[in-house]
Order: sequence, then C-alpha cells, then structure tokens
Amino acid sequence: MAAGLREPVSAMAAVPAGASVSYDWCLREPVSAMTAEPSLYTVKAVLILDNDGDRLFAKYYDDTYPSVKEQKAFEKNIFNKTHRTDSEIALLEGLTVVYKSSIDLYFYVIGSSYENELMLMAVLNCLFDSLSQMLRKNVEKRALLENMEGLFLAVDEIVDGGVILESDPQQVVHRVALRVLQSAKEQIKWSLLR
Repeated sequence: MAAGLREPVSAMAAVPAGASVSYDWCLREPVSAMTAEPSLYTVKAVLILDNDGDRLFAKYYDDTYPSVKEQKAFEKNIFNKTHRTDSEIALLEGLTVVYKSSIDLYFYVIGSSYENELMLMAVLNCLFDSLSQMLRKNVEKRALLENMEGLFLAVDEIVDGGVILESDPQQVVHRVALRVLQSAKEQIKWSLLR
C-alpha cells in the first residue's frame, strides 16, 4: 500500500459468504438501520387554527389521531406549544410540525419525525401563498371563512392522501380558479334547465 494511505476497514468480515449488506462508507452502520423506508406519503395533516387555538380547517391523512376528540386534543397541544414562539418548526409527540402565523391564523403542516422539514415547509409556503393570492393578501380569519371553498380546493390541489402534488402557488391558484369557474358553469346550466 502507498505511503500515507490507510488500509480500509473490512466491515464485511462478520457477514457470511453470499450475503449482501449495504454499509454507509462513512458511518460503518447498516443503511437500513439509519433511515426509514422512503414513501410518497409525506404529509400527515394540514391544520389551520385561529388565535384561540380553535379549529378552522383540519385534514388528517392517516390514523395517527383517529377520533375527533384525539385530534382536537392534539391541536390544542400544538397551539399551546407554538403560538408564543417565533420559530417555524417543532418536534411534538413524535411528529415534525412546521408552522406559520398571520394576523389571527396559525397554519400547520405535520409529517412524521423522519420527514424532510424542507418538503413540509414547501407545502406550508405553497398553501399560505396560494391563500394570500386568492384572498388578495388579506389572510385573516374572516376572509378565510368567507372563502372556505377555495381553501378546500387549494389543499386538495397541494396534497392528496398525504402525497404532495404541487408546490407552486401560481399553479394552485390557476387550478382552483378553473374548478370554481367550472362549478359556476354547472350551476348556471342547471338553473337554466329548470
């Protein structure tokens, strides 16, 4: 071996012949032990709470909190831990929570503890920016309650079943506008047929 170079550590010495084990060259631990199985199901929930911690919108994509009572207790816990802080991320009850506040609203996107915070933040920013455009920069409780249909459509365009579909607010606003226009056409058609 050349001078100054060390002999590589043989991690395969204890592995039986014919078996294959993937090792990270740097950490010398099995890769499967360090990471969870990759999944498209990134988002566990999207929440919007008012400044009292009451639910305005909640969509859960798995059975982590199966009953409404458990969901509301979780939402109160999240609100109590986050409404006084200026940070954007928290680990709570084994979940990664990214959040943002605006006037009298608190927006939350929740993923598992091993989820990429940047992906969750992209969903949060897309939701917030889409609503900001749809509500003409007036992201507050009253305006949101008057445009709940747009909120439901926007969330459905961004996340479906926990899978992130879109992270561009321009595309979301465009698709929501098309769906609202299509719905209005249907209503006019049926009113004329009566």
